[in-house]
Amino acid sequence: MRMNLEPADQDFLQTLNEQGSATISRLCEVAGVTPTAIRQRLIRLEASGLVGHEARRIGRGRPQHVFFLTRKGLRQLGDNYAELAILLWDELNAIEDLSVRESVLRRLRARLVSRYGESIAGSGLPQRFEQLHQALLERGFRVEVRQDGQLPVLRENACPYQDLAEHDHSVCELEQQVYEEVLGVPLTLSHCCRDGDAYCEFRPTEATIRSEGV
Repeated sequence: MRMNLEPADQDFLQTLNEQGSATISRLCEVAGVTPTAIRQRLIRLEASGLVGHEARRIGRGRPQHVFFLTRKGLRQLGDNYAELAILLWDELNAIEDLSVRESVLRRLRARLVSRYGESIAGSGLPQRFEQLHQALLERGFRVEVRQDGQLPVLRENACPYQDLAEHDHSVCELEQQVYEEVLGVPLTLSHCCRDGDAYCEFRPTEATIRSEGV
């Protein structure tokens, strides 16, 4: 899945890709920044698996570290499926046979539940929220778990389906249904980027306090 990077990091990946591979000194020339800034960015992007490096002999001098995009880094630049997702979503909703359309949606929801819920095994609600949080982080979601009174709250600091959600809000309903099934409790979408909020927030309903005993 495409990671939610800062624009400067995304631009840096594009610059490195255009170079094919490059030393720190070459990247300083191209980007117009200091070696320290380049090193800090490379360390961060290498830790994310987007950039790799190897020692190469350039000319007659000593081998130098040369940096390049990994396969994951190349996918980061190329994985832009927003337009395709919107077209596919429109075609799904255009299926005239209601039973067929609902069947496809059920299968899609089941796939997402399986994808996000495979590591959810906590007996308590806070533990399940944290396990979902980790599963989403591993897939590049910018998400956190916050505590609001007695209940945990899942907050997405960037909508993973921004373009699609602006086109058709029913994808937000699908996402809510998936999280409800994964966590095993009813949720409320109390904030949504589609409505102009700075984040999307999923919180358990008040009835959860009684059902979970929290």
